[in-house]
Amino acid sequence: MDIVHHVEDLRGARRAWQLEGCTVALVPTMGNLHEGHLSLVRHARTLVDRVVVSIFVNPLQFDRAEDLAAYPRTLAEDCRRLANEATDLVFAPSEGELYPDGREQVTRVTVPVLSDLLEGTHRPGHFAGVATVVCKLFNLVQPDVAVFGEKDFQQLLLIRRMVGDLDMPVRIEGVATVREADGLAMSSRNAYLSAGERMFAPAIYQTLSELAARLKAGERDYSALEREAEKVLEKRGLRSDYVAVRRRQDLLLPQPGDARLVILAAAWLGRARLIDNLCLDLPSSME
Repeated sequence: MDIVHHVEDLRGARRAWQLEGCTVALVPTMGNLHEGHLSLVRHARTLVDRVVVSIFVNPLQFDRAEDLAAYPRTLAEDCRRLANEATDLVFAPSEGELYPDGREQVTRVTVPVLSDLLEGTHRPGHFAGVATVVCKLFNLVQPDVAVFGEKDFQQLLLIRRMVGDLDMPVRIEGVATVREADGLAMSSRNAYLSAGERMFAPAIYQTLSELAARLKAGERDYSALEREAEKVLEKRGLRSDYVAVRRRQDLLLPQPGDARLVILAAAWLGRARLIDNLCLDLPSSME
């Protein structure tokens, strides 16, 4: 496995693969890898000849300086785990390598509407940072396929929209959320949880599952159900940012007849902000 830190070296490897006729997949990450990330790498491995994993803690997508400073950076351990997954190349640039003129002056990519909903409301500018760095990585790696986790459902939808709108020749693959035995979605931010807080963390998935069951049973007062679910989270020890029932294709409010839905939630537990989602298809008789 090659580990490169400079754009020139990445492009050199990519040119060599192109001459060999190899197909390439990219798995963009911010490092501090867990089993959820590795599932993305394994999926990518089944699709192409060469797999690139990027590790870059992107400052543009952090809305709080303290969160950026505290984000775990574990490059050596990450590379060890990626080598075990037969990764071909790790691209781990510095901030100066990707933003040589500084982060304030960099051209930004924005995806309207989707960027302003849900996570975008609570984290202004976050999705412009995500879209910008992913666009740069696509331009640098030129992957045939890029693999993202469904845990960050809004991000996945936003990347698909960006790729479609800008005619990027990249196929976007989503991979199902990997969960702990008690249902908690795996996330690098779970490391922020104390042992006591960790006991309460599965409540977010439990609450989503209960709301999904009520929807499948025929309840359709989405606003009331969302408010009730937020209160349930509070009772279970979390501080809710939102619980939202949305159409899966665009995260807009469901309309009569919409059957493909997603429930999304974000909540605080101590200093960890947890997000999760659950997709569901309503029974055809109730569309």
